[in-house]
Amino acid sequence: MSAEPSSSSSSSSSSSPPCAGPAAPPSSLHLPESRRPRERSPSPLRGCLIPSPLPTRRTRTFSATVRASEGPIYKGVCKCFCRSKGHGFITPADGGPDIFVHISDIEGEYVPVAGDEVTYKMCTIPPKNEKLQAVEVVITHLAPGTKHETWSGHVISS
Repeated sequence: MSAEPSSSSSSSSSSSPPCAGPAAPPSSLHLPESRRPRERSPSPLRGCLIPSPLPTRRTRTFSATVRASEGPIYKGVCKCFCRSKGHGFITPADGGPDIFVHISDIEGEYVPVAGDEVTYKMCTIPPKNEKLQAVEVVITHLAPGTKHETWSGHVISS
């Protein structure tokens, strides 16, 4: 048993950086200085989520909310929606480019599925205000022959 502590103390005295952990090369390889793992500088954003630049219902300004609620109601069809990502796209009924929709802007009890008919209002996406985002999205007709899920997780066939 006396051989075990001496072998562990000799491996801990290697010249690899202390934070390299299990990725450090064994001391028997003798890599050139340029090939040795180097210590990474601490970053204030490492391990943190970067905030989304898209305005959700929680981050939208009051004036943008008022402008959107006063606007006309449009009709469209849900092109796609990913619950895990929290966003999707709506194809307008009158044609034109697809419109972004965020999970926080969907009204009602069902998660939208491709083919659902929806009504919505629009607001611009800052900072350039060139693209549009659907707000106050309401599913008017569920796509026939598809399974719909409620926000609580219950699956319903339509």
